[in-house]
Amino acid sequence: MENFDIKDKSLAEGGRRRIKWAEREMPVLRSIYERFVKERPFEGIRMSACLHVTTETANLMKTLQAGGADVVLVASNPLSTQDDVAASLVMHNEIPVHAIKGEDNVTYYKHINAAIDHKPHVTMDDGADVVSTLHKDRREMLDDVIGGTEETTTGVIRLRAMAADGALEFPVVAVNDAMTKHFFDNRYGTGQSTMDGIIRATNVLIAGKTFVVGGYGWCARGLADRARGLGANVIVTEIDPLKALEAVMDGFRVMPMVDAASIGDIFCTLTGDLHVLDTRHFDAMKDGAIISNSGHFNVEINIPALEELAEEKIRVRPMIDQYLMSDGRRLNLLAEGRLVNLAAAEGHPSSVMDMSFANQALSAEYMIKNADKLKNKVYPVPDEIDAEIARLKLEAMDINIDVLTEEQTKYLNSWQQGT
Repeated sequence: MENFDIKDKSLAEGGRRRIKWAEREMPVLRSIYERFVKERPFEGIRMSACLHVTTETANLMKTLQAGGADVVLVASNPLSTQDDVAASLVMHNEIPVHAIKGEDNVTYYKHINAAIDHKPHVTMDDGADVVSTLHKDRREMLDDVIGGTEETTTGVIRLRAMAADGALEFPVVAVNDAMTKHFFDNRYGTGQSTMDGIIRATNVLIAGKTFVVGGYGWCARGLADRARGLGANVIVTEIDPLKALEAVMDGFRVMPMVDAASIGDIFCTLTGDLHVLDTRHFDAMKDGAIISNSGHFNVEINIPALEELAEEKIRVRPMIDQYLMSDGRRLNLLAEGRLVNLAAAEGHPSSVMDMSFANQALSAEYMIKNADKLKNKVYPVPDEIDAEIARLKLEAMDINIDVLTEEQTKYLNSWQQGT
C-alpha cells in the first residue's frame, strides 16, 4: 500500500503502543468495535475522515475499518498530527493516512484533496474543510457522497450557513451538538488539554496570573473553570449577553477584550470567529503577555497584524514565537496561533474522546441506514444514540442509576394527575 503521505514509517511501533494505551480509556468505542466486527454495517462504504491524527482518532479509524469501511484519514490541522500514530495506522492497519505534523498550507490542502480522491460515500470532518473543498473545488465528486458527520462547533456553523444558503449538497449529522460530546469533550476535554498545552509550551505558573478567556461557550467555560482551579484570576470576554451573564453568575469577571488586554497575563481564544485578538488588543497588552488559541482555526488571532506591528520575531521555545514591539514590549504567541491543546500537547484525554468518537461511529451508521430519508441539511445526533452512549459509559464506569417505576412513568406522562 503506497497511498499515504507520512513523516516516517519507522515510528510505527511506538505509535501502536500509544494507540493501545488510549484504547484502555475508550470502553464505549471498544464495545461498538466488537458489534461492528460482527455486523459489518459499512461493508462497501468508502469513508474520508479529516480529523486530528491522534491515538484516540486511531481507535475510531480501527472501529470504522472493523465495520467494513474503506477508510482514508487526513489531518484537520497542520500542527495536530502525531507522526507515530500516522505511521502505525499505515504500517499495522493498512489505513491510508495523509498527515505530517507541521505540514505547510500547500501540503495540507494536497492532503484534503487526497481524502476527496478517495471518492467518499461518507465524509467525517473536524472543521468542514473536506466538505467545503468538495463544494467549492471538487464538485464532480459530490455524486457519490451519501452524507457526512461534523465534529466541531466551527464546522457546524459553516455547514448550517451552507444549508441556509441552499448550498449544502448532502445531509450532515452535527456530532458536535450531541450532549455526550459538548457536555464532556468540549467542557472537560478542552479545559484540561488547553491548560496542558499552555503549561507544556511555557512552563509558567498559572496561580496568580490574570487569565483572559475569549468566549464562554462549552469549550471556553471548561477552560475558565480549569484556569480558576489552578489559581488564576479569570476574566471572560463575550458578545452574547446570555453567556456573559452566565459567566458573571459563575463568578468570573466579564468585560470587553479591549479592556482585558491591558491587564491580562495569558490570553486564550475559544470562539470560532476571526480576529478576537486584533491590533487594538496587541497595542494594549503588557510586556510578556502570552497569547494562545484553542478555537480550531488560527484566524481567531490576527497574526498578520501582529507580524506587521513587530520589529522582530524570535523562536524562544519550541512552541513560542516572541514578537518584539517598537516600544520594547514582548508578546509571546503559542503554537503559531493554532490549537494549543493539540500542537503543544496531546489533545483531549482518551476518556472523553471515547464518547465523541462513539458519536462519530454511530452517527455514520445512522447516516448509512437512513440515507434515503434525509434531506440536504444539518441534523442533530438522534436522542437514542446520545442516551445509548451515556448508558454504555456509565456501565463501563461500573455506575448504576435508578429506573422509573411503572407508577412514576404513568405520572410523568399524564395530565389528569395534579398536585
